Amino acid sequence: MNALPIARLSSFYFFYYAALGAFTPYWSLYLQSRGMGITAISVMMSLWYATRVVAPSTWATLAAASPRPIRWLRAGSVLTVLAFACFLPAQPAWAMFVVMVAFCFFYNAVMPQFEAITLGHLGDDSHRYGTIRVWGSIGFILVTASFGWLIERHGAGKLPWLMLPLFALMAASAFANRQPHLVEVRSEAASGFWPIVRQPPVLAFFAAAFLEQLSFGPYYTFFSVYMDAHGYATSTLGLLWTVGVVFEVAVFFSIAGFFRRWDASWLLLLSMASAVLRWWATALWPGDMAVMLVAQATHALSFAAFFAASMQLLARYFPGKLNGHAQGLFYGFSSGLGGVLGALIAGQLWRFGDGRVAFLAAGGFALAGTLIAWWWLVPRSDARR
Repeated sequence: MNALPIARLSSFYFFYYAALGAFTPYWSLYLQSRGMGITAISVMMSLWYATRVVAPSTWATLAAASPRPIRWLRAGSVLTVLAFACFLPAQPAWAMFVVMVAFCFFYNAVMPQFEAITLGHLGDDSHRYGTIRVWGSIGFILVTASFGWLIERHGAGKLPWLMLPLFALMAASAFANRQPHLVEVRSEAASGFWPIVRQPPVLAFFAAAFLEQLSFGPYYTFFSVYMDAHGYATSTLGLLWTVGVVFEVAVFFSIAGFFRRWDASWLLLLSMASAVLRWWATALWPGDMAVMLVAQATHALSFAAFFAASMQLLARYFPGKLNGHAQGLFYGFSSGLGGVLGALIAGQLWRFGDGRVAFLAAGGFALAGTLIAWWWLVPRSDARR
């Protein structure tokens, strides 16, 4: 049995999420520096999620039909670099939208495929996923904290120049990684992809994941703008974004022990319930630094624990080579469709209460997902205890 290529796998997560650590907190500020208003920013940021609807499944299909699927990971990474480089020169607003579509499509295409590669290398040791994925969180922390300081001093207009090297390093890591030798699972579960999707627990999982990502719409699109309006400096914004990911690192390092004792559906339930409280606290007490620090700390649950539990459930529902298609559907439906609707709904609700109503609605979406997870995903024998 080949040794697990931990360093190579971790490096891709590190650079992918390092770039995301600049994009997610600060890209709306960059767009604002280019003269875009709230409505234009919400539409622009919704493209990030809109491309998730089609990019992951498209790339997964192309990779599955290829004798060397790893080539599609490398091609997507290189095209991400080339597309993002188009942000460097000055251009009219319509061209910004075109470039954004291309960049988001390729950037969103590669991670679901890489998740399948990682789980393929892990095999029966999928509980070790967190110790590899945690390096993405570390990259996110380092960039979010340092870029907040740099933007405060040099302006958000420098952001594309700061981000481009991160995408280049991500592409280099894609070429360093190798395709795992997947063993096709011979069981009834592996007999077909869509029959598995139509099973009630699997449908419930995708519905809950969709609502969870829908609830993140105001956060990913306008959180920095929201905090800026309440008087927070850009360096403080970097601190708020970083706090949650610091706790996220602790979750990824310790999650294997949880999965040895508890079913992943319990962690999914806990993570979604924490999101309800997080968004309502953000809506009601945005000016209270202590409350915001606690709310951001729950990112360890509402994102990290949710994501780790989702990977476990996807590995269970879709074994072997089916996992690549499952990753595409997961990203496309939950992060894609849920994300784009969340961003657009947030943009429409922002006019009411300067963002407060948007975050209250986000808590409502997370609550609906929590109830679905409780009723359909948690083992009923455990739930009645």
